[in-house]
Amino acid sequence: MTSELLTAILAERVMGWTVGPDRFMMGNRGWTPRWRFQPAEKLEDAFRLLEEAAPQEYSICGDAKGSIHVRVRINGNAGEACGTSKPLTITQAIARAAGIEVEP
Repeated sequence: MTSELLTAILAERVMGWTVGPDRFMMGNRGWTPRWRFQPAEKLEDAFRLLEEAAPQEYSICGDAKGSIHVRVRINGNAGEACGTSKPLTITQAIARAAGIEVEP
C-alpha cells in the first residue's frame, strides 16, 4: 500500500475527513491540500494523527542504531511497528491499531 493511499484511509477513519482527488475536506467548509498532510513523511503530521486517534496508551522507543519501535492501543486494539523513520513507524502503528493492513 502506498503512503498516499494509507494517508487517505487514515484521514477518513482517524481524522474524520472526507477525501477528495486533491484535498481533504475537514468540515465547516475547511479543507487542506493532500500534499500538506503527510503523516508517513512529516513527524508533525504523524503526531497530529496520533493525537486525533486518542490512544489509551502508546510508547515510542529507539535504540542507538536508529531503529524505532512504536506501540499504540486505540479502543482496546493494539498496533505495533518498527522501522527507521519515526513518522512512518508511528503512522503504521496507528493504522494497525485501526485494523488497516500495512506492509511490514
